[in-house]
Amino acid sequence: MQDKIIVITGASAGIGAALAKQAGAAGARVVLAARRRKELEEVAAASGRDALVVVTDVSVRAEVEALASRAVEQFGRVDVWVNNAGRGITRLPSQLTDEDLDMMFRDNVKTALYGMQAILPHFQSRNAGQIINVSSLLGRVPYVAFRSAYCAAKHALNALTAAMRTELRATHPGIVVTTVLPGPVATEFGLNAVGGGVDSRAMPGAQSAEEVAEVVLNAIRTRAIDVYTRPGYGDQVRRYYEDMETFERASFAGPPRKES
Repeated sequence: MQDKIIVITGASAGIGAALAKQAGAAGARVVLAARRRKELEEVAAASGRDALVVVTDVSVRAEVEALASRAVEQFGRVDVWVNNAGRGITRLPSQLTDEDLDMMFRDNVKTALYGMQAILPHFQSRNAGQIINVSSLLGRVPYVAFRSAYCAAKHALNALTAAMRTELRATHPGIVVTTVLPGPVATEFGLNAVGGGVDSRAMPGAQSAEEVAEVVLNAIRTRAIDVYTRPGYGDQVRRYYEDMETFERASFAGPPRKES
């Protein structure tokens, strides 16, 4: 991890902030991207030497391209690009609007595509680098009905990630493309979801952002291509596809009540 240059989107809070701090402590130099400058600067102060803040709206392709250029200009190269930014929704599929779908695919799929395409020429020129797309267990097992469009977007992200990996394996085998799949994480994800929702930090069994960040760091060290953030998640996915009907009967059909 020493002296690796790591770009992290969605770095102002949650998983992104935890990853920045842990990577910096391990000797990496991090480039932090999000829309909130104050929060980014606070994370940068705790993220080791030379942490670079680049205020970026990752839903705008030109701003993501500028982020890639700024990172290379500052450090001479990028070793790892982490597409971590995303957003949830609390809405049943029967209630979804065009705007809901557009927003979920913009914030969870297009943002990652922009990041991959922005850094790809740099990685291709070196035949080296790692792209990490932070997806969700719901992108494999869509068992929470009120996260409908989020599940759909993360399924799309998983497919896009795998397709990019297949493309590059044939032409640039030195570039690794990794999917990271967390379950519930104790962040502000639920509060920030479209339509509101319970605070994910209050969910029983939610992982800490720090625990997820440790898994991401290990994926960088091992260059793994597909990583669940808890050992049992892979078994959960297999059980779902072996007996989908039973699994879905025990799933979450409607939105949870907001906590008072």
